[in-house]
Amino acid sequence: MSDSAQLTIVVGLARSGIGVARLLRAQNRPVQLIESNNTPELQVRAEALRAEGIDVRLGVPLTLEALDPLPAGSTVVVSPGIRWDHPTLKALRERGITVQGDLLPAWQASSATPWIGITGTNGKTTVTHLVSHVLEQAGLNAPMGGNVGFSGAELVLERCLQAPQPPDWLVMEMSSYQIEANPQIAPAVGIWTTLTPDHLERHGTLDAYRAIKRSLLERSAVRILNADDPDLRAHAGTWIQPVQWITAGPRGALPPEIEPLLWIEDGRVWQRSESRELPIDLMEADCLAMPGDHNRQNLLMAAAACLRAGLSGAQMEKAFGAFPGVPHRLERIRQHGGIHWFNDSKATNYDAAEVALKALKGPLVALAGGQSKIGDASAWVAALKAKAAAVVLFGAAADEFTTLLSGGGYGGDVHRCEGLADAVPLAAELAPKLGCEVVLLSPACASFDQYSDFEARGDHFRQLVLAL
Repeated sequence: MSDSAQLTIVVGLARSGIGVARLLRAQNRPVQLIESNNTPELQVRAEALRAEGIDVRLGVPLTLEALDPLPAGSTVVVSPGIRWDHPTLKALRERGITVQGDLLPAWQASSATPWIGITGTNGKTTVTHLVSHVLEQAGLNAPMGGNVGFSGAELVLERCLQAPQPPDWLVMEMSSYQIEANPQIAPAVGIWTTLTPDHLERHGTLDAYRAIKRSLLERSAVRILNADDPDLRAHAGTWIQPVQWITAGPRGALPPEIEPLLWIEDGRVWQRSESRELPIDLMEADCLAMPGDHNRQNLLMAAAACLRAGLSGAQMEKAFGAFPGVPHRLERIRQHGGIHWFNDSKATNYDAAEVALKALKGPLVALAGGQSKIGDASAWVAALKAKAAAVVLFGAAADEFTTLLSGGGYGGDVHRCEGLADAVPLAAELAPKLGCEVVLLSPACASFDQYSDFEARGDHFRQLVLAL
C-alpha cells in the first residue's frame, strides 16, 4: 500500500482517527489514514487533512487485500468502533503487524504527564468531568478527554505537544473498547465506578467484560473502586494489591475485607487517617448539587483521586459546589409551565436509565427508545412502575419496549412516536394532565438508529424543549 517503512495506517475518518493522524504528523511520523466510505462530507474532511500533509484514502475497506503490501514495521491504529476481534485485525496480528487502539499514540506522546484513567459501565463520564473540574478549580492544569470531549490524541496534541508546558494531569475516560485495544496504558490513578452487563454483543460474556475493565485497574499505580457497586463489592476479596475503596454510606456497613478510604456519616465525608485512629472530617457530603445517591458515589471517587493530587478538603468542597453538571447526564434543561425537563441521553442502557429514574421525584413522564442493547430490563421496568405515570417510546426499540412494559406489569400510559420531534410535544401535553412535574429523557438505548451519537440525540432534545 505504501513503500514507506515504519508506516502507521490509521483506520477511520472520524474524530479519533483524525486526532491520531494529526498527532503522528506533528511527530513527523509517516501516516496514512484510510476510510471505507466515500461521501461528500468525508471528501471535505479528507481534503482538509491532505492540506496538512496527511495521506488520506477513501473507499478503502478493512481487508487484507486492500492493505497489502504492508511494509515491515508498519502499525495499524483502529478506532474504538472497530471490533478488536475483526478478522482482518486478527490476520494482521498473526502476520506480526502491530495493531493498536487510538489511545496508545496519545499515551506514548504524553509520558511526562500522569494519567487518571476512569472506567465503569455507568458513572465514568460524570466522574471524569468532576475530577478535571475540581483539579482545575484548585489551580492545576488537568484537561479531560479520551471517551468524552476531545479524543486522547487531540488532547495530547493540543495540550502536551503544542502547549508551552505539559499539563499537571491528564484525566482520561476509557471505555472497555479502548482498554481492550490499549493494554500498554498504565495510569498513575485508576478509577472503576460500576459494573453491570453492557456491550455483551461485543465482549460475549460478563466475565470477559469484567476482565477488560479490571485490567486497567491492575495496571494503575493507585486503584480507586466503588464499594457500593454490587459486582465490585462481590469481588473485593480477589484483589491482591492495595485498593482504595469508597462508600456513600457508613464504613461500618461494609464487609470486613473492605476498609474504605472515604465514607459518609452524619452528612459529612470522612477520610481514613494514615494512623488508622481518628478519621479526618473532610467536607460536607451534600456540596455537589446533583440529585441521587449515585452522585454521592461519584463525588467520593473524584475526591479520592484529587486527594492523590494533593488537594485539601476545603479546596474540593468549594470546587464541587461550583460544578455545573454534565451535559446529557441528568442535565436540567429548563422549567416550563411548572414542568422540569431533564436530558439524560447518556443513559444508553437499562441500568443507567434506572439510576436516573431513582434520582428524580415522581410521578414523571419518561421518554425512552432508540437502538436497544442486550441486558436485563427488569429493574428498569420496576423503576418505571414506581416513578413514571406515562412512558413515551420512540425509535427502533418501540415495539420491543412495548412488549417489555406489558410483560413487566407496567400499568401507566404507554405512547409511541416515530422520534423525539413528536415525543416532546406529546410529553408536554401529558405531564400536566397526569399531575407530573418532571419529564425525563432517559432512553435506555444506543442512539444509532436515528442519531450519530448520544450527544446528537441529547442536543436535539434540548432544542425541542427550549422551543416549547
